[in-house]
Amino acid sequence: MILCLDIGNSQIFGGVFSGDDLKLQFRRTSQLRSSSDELGVFFRAVLRENDIDPESIDRVAICCVVPDLLYSLRATCQKYFDVEPLILRPGTKTGLKILYRDPKEVGADRIADAVGAVRLYPERNIIVADFGTATTLCAISNKKEFLGGNIVPGLNLSMRALEERTAQLPSVEIIPPATAIGRSTVESIQAGLYWSNVGMVRELITRITNEEFSSESPVVIGTGGFAQLFNREKLFDAVIPDLILTGLREVIRLNTQE
Repeated sequence: MILCLDIGNSQIFGGVFSGDDLKLQFRRTSQLRSSSDELGVFFRAVLRENDIDPESIDRVAICCVVPDLLYSLRATCQKYFDVEPLILRPGTKTGLKILYRDPKEVGADRIADAVGAVRLYPERNIIVADFGTATTLCAISNKKEFLGGNIVPGLNLSMRALEERTAQLPSVEIIPPATAIGRSTVESIQAGLYWSNVGMVRELITRITNEEFSSESPVVIGTGGFAQLFNREKLFDAVIPDLILTGLREVIRLNTQE
C-alpha cells in the first residue's frame, strides 16, 4: 500500500492507496512542529483505527511546502514504515513540462495538483483552483505543460488578517451567505469573504481561458478544503477534494516500476 502525504502550511492531508483505490483520507494540523516520533505514532494510530495494517505500507510519497517538517517526516518514514519516502521536489519525474521562468519556484503542492489533474483528464486543457492556506490557480495545457497561474491569500488567511489587524472585527465561521449585503458585522465579513472570492476566481478563470485556452475550453477543477463551499456558484466542472493525493499516487507510478 502507498501512503501519500500533502504537508501544507495549515494541515497535513494524507491518504492510503491500494493500487488506484483510495482506502483512507485523514487530516492533522501542521502548525505544530512535531517530532518524527510524534508523527510516526499519529500515522500508525490513524492507520490502525481505520483497519489498515501499518506494516502493509511499502511506499510513501510526500509533497511539502513546510521545509522545517521535511527532516522529521523523512525520519518518520524510515523509522515507522522502514521506507525511504519519495519527496516531490525539482528533478522528480512528473510528466509535466514546467514553463515557469524558474521551475524550481513552483510549489510541490501545485505540481501534485497538476499531475493529478492530467491523470484524470488526459489531453485536456485544465485549470485547477486549490483553496488552501493560499488560494492558487494553475493552468495546464493539453500538451502537459504547466503554464503558470495565480497565488492569493486564502479564505482563512484573509479572515485572520481582519481579526488580527483590526480592533473590533471578530473571527467568523466561513459559510455561504444568504445575501451579498450583511446586516451585522459577522454577516458583513462572511459576505465579503465569500463573494469577493467568487468574483476573483470567476474573473481569473475567464482571463486564463481567454489568454491561453480560447480555442479549446478547459476543464475547471476545484480542490482543497474550501472548494465545496462554492458548489452552488457553478465555478467548476468538477470538485475533487483528493486531487493532490491522486497526483502523488501518479508521481509514485512515474518514478517506480510497477
